[in-house]
Amino acid sequence: LEDCFSRFLTCEAEQDEDDSEDLNELEVNGNWTPQEKALHEARLKAKAKRRLRKSSSRDSTRESLSDSVSGEPSTDPHSPKAKAAVNDRKSRTGKGRGLPKKGGAGGKGVWGAAGMVYEVEELDADDPNYDESGDTVYATVVPELDERELEKTIHPIVQEYFEHGDTKEVQMLLKELNLGHHKFEFSSRAVSLSLEGKASHRELTSRLLSDLSGKVLSESDMSRAFDKMLKELPDLILDTPEAPQMLGQFIARAIADHAIPMSFLDCYKGKVDCDHARAALDRASVLLSMKREIMRLDNVWGVGGGQRPVKHLIKEMNLLLKEYLVSGELSEAEHCLRDLEVPHFHHELVYEAVVMVLESTGDTALQMMVKLLKVFWQTGLITLDQMNRGFQRVYDELPEISLDVPHAHSIMETFVDLCFQEQVITKQLRDSCPTRGRKRFVSEGDGGLVKS
Repeated sequence: LEDCFSRFLTCEAEQDEDDSEDLNELEVNGNWTPQEKALHEARLKAKAKRRLRKSSSRDSTRESLSDSVSGEPSTDPHSPKAKAAVNDRKSRTGKGRGLPKKGGAGGKGVWGAAGMVYEVEELDADDPNYDESGDTVYATVVPELDERELEKTIHPIVQEYFEHGDTKEVQMLLKELNLGHHKFEFSSRAVSLSLEGKASHRELTSRLLSDLSGKVLSESDMSRAFDKMLKELPDLILDTPEAPQMLGQFIARAIADHAIPMSFLDCYKGKVDCDHARAALDRASVLLSMKREIMRLDNVWGVGGGQRPVKHLIKEMNLLLKEYLVSGELSEAEHCLRDLEVPHFHHELVYEAVVMVLESTGDTALQMMVKLLKVFWQTGLITLDQMNRGFQRVYDELPEISLDVPHAHSIMETFVDLCFQEQVITKQLRDSCPTRGRKRFVSEGDGGLVKS
């Protein structure tokens, strides 16, 4: 078969050479006629078709030979199966087994084959968690807070503590922070915030410093904080004029609670040039000398409003009203009522104020109490509920009060009308004021007629 195929190819080549020689002779002898030119183009097309048939016959012959040798049927190169075979990524040399490269574990960014064992990673001496013993420890590193972040972090913690009063929560929050060498700043900032607040806030701050001492803050941190505040007293006085006396009480309470050492005051003897700092230290030494037998100054800030006995609160409110009737200072009365920190007990102030008006002589007390209640109402210090409760208590006890004060009903009606005119009470409360019916007397000479 191979000999026949080679002879056939040789004959075809000789015929093509003869045709090309004849065409060249015609072109050389002269110009072609239109018929010869058309014949020449037809021959060229036929020659091209013969060459295409020869190339396709060679390929088909080779494939048929290989199929005949291997025993497998041949496929058409233009069929879909042949096109799929062209795009097949498997090896065409017949050497591969048809499996993926590297068993499926190759490629970029892959983990490798299942069950593959990696080599032990060598320790890096430049690693911040490097341990010379050979065991690398991985831990969470909390960055140290700078001065700006410290103020933004401490301020909300202290404000929330003034609301809930839980020292353990503050202790837990501080352990999560990395205060670094600014640890003493927490004590100084907490005391500064309490100076601008209420007495209850200062009491809570003293308790917080006592509970944090030895756990989160050391004695040196506490001493450093109070030393800083003594130097900042000239600035603190601008916002809190009583800052020296308050800071002295803080120092005395901290010494009594063993938050700072007893030798803290001795370090400043003869070394203080600032008058404000000297006043604070003198205040602390006086309190400690007075309470030498009682080591804890628990009542240095007084008792909280909700913890005070009712009799004590009533006494304080009576004293507040009497001082107001003498001095007439509304701001001082408002300040004293806020310091009591008993907004749920303000109805007692309203009750005591109305009773004082009923027991007084003249119109001075009446006018002043109306003015006082109006200020308390406008500032929101006394709410509508507290105002109504105070007046209602007087309404209920008015028959008993009238035994000691015969004209109590008429005074009460005048006082209620003035309060309504000043918009201190509502119309409903004014209408509910009890009125005393007038008795009608019959004279002997009137003939039994009733007076009109």
